[in-house]
Amino acid sequence: MAQAMRPNTAGGLFATDGKPHPLQDILLAVTLVLGITSFITALVDEDLHLLSSWTGLVGILTGAYGQWVSETTRERFGLILGLGAAGVGFFLGMAHGGLFGGLVD
Repeated sequence: MAQAMRPNTAGGLFATDGKPHPLQDILLAVTLVLGITSFITALVDEDLHLLSSWTGLVGILTGAYGQWVSETTRERFGLILGLGAAGVGFFLGMAHGGLFGGLVD
C-alpha cells in the first residue's frame, strides 16, 4: 500500500480546518436569511419594496463583513450565495420604490 492514510479533517459543515468559528457561522446564517428574505419579497410583490430593500442592504453589509473575517472556503461560499441574493433583492427593491419610497416626500 503506497498511499498514506489521512484523517478526515472535513469535520463540520462550515469549519474545514477543524476549529470552531462561531462569529463566522452566525454571520453566514444571518446573511443567508436576509438574502433569501430580500430576494423572495422582491419577486413576490412590488409593494414589499421597503422590506426587500432594507433586508437586502443589511444582508449586503453583514455579508461583506463576513467575507472580511471568514477563514474557510465553505464560509465564503455560503456568504457569496447570501450576498448575491441580498444584492438582487436590494436592487429590485430599489427599482420598485426604494428604502423610503412613499414614506418621505
